[in-house]
Amino acid sequence: MRVLPSASRARTHRPAGRSPRQAGVALIEVLVSILLFSFAILGLVGLQAQAISLSLEADYRSRASLLADEIAAQMWLKKSVTVDNTVLTTWKSKVASSTQLPSGSGDVIPVTGVPNQADILIQWTAPSRRGSTSGTGAPAAVTPSNFVTRVTLPST
Repeated sequence: MRVLPSASRARTHRPAGRSPRQAGVALIEVLVSILLFSFAILGLVGLQAQAISLSLEADYRSRASLLADEIAAQMWLKKSVTVDNTVLTTWKSKVASSTQLPSGSGDVIPVTGVPNQADILIQWTAPSRRGSTSGTGAPAAVTPSNFVTRVTLPST
């Protein structure tokens, strides 16, 4: 006659070579690896956000360069750093246009004491810089981006 083990005496099946202290170690290892993987993904997302921000800043700088080239071409055509008021006003409104540069402004400043030289100054504030706040909840001081180039015309 064969005797069946009772429920209280049933043995739990343990893999060979594992002690009771090692039970659950694999689960902890998996959780730690998921945690490390999550930190790596968060780091990659942060790098991607920074890359997008820098790409936008490079695009704005390129647009500012093209706008400066446009007014510099007018100076070369007139052979003078003094630009007609209508041309300058049209150019300034183009720089201020939201399709060109966000919160853009431009100016042509003759260099004092040096004939036939002028600085072209273009400023803008990227949207990513406008939304920041200081620790007090008040808007932080915003530093606009600048593009400055100097035009030197030959003496006549």
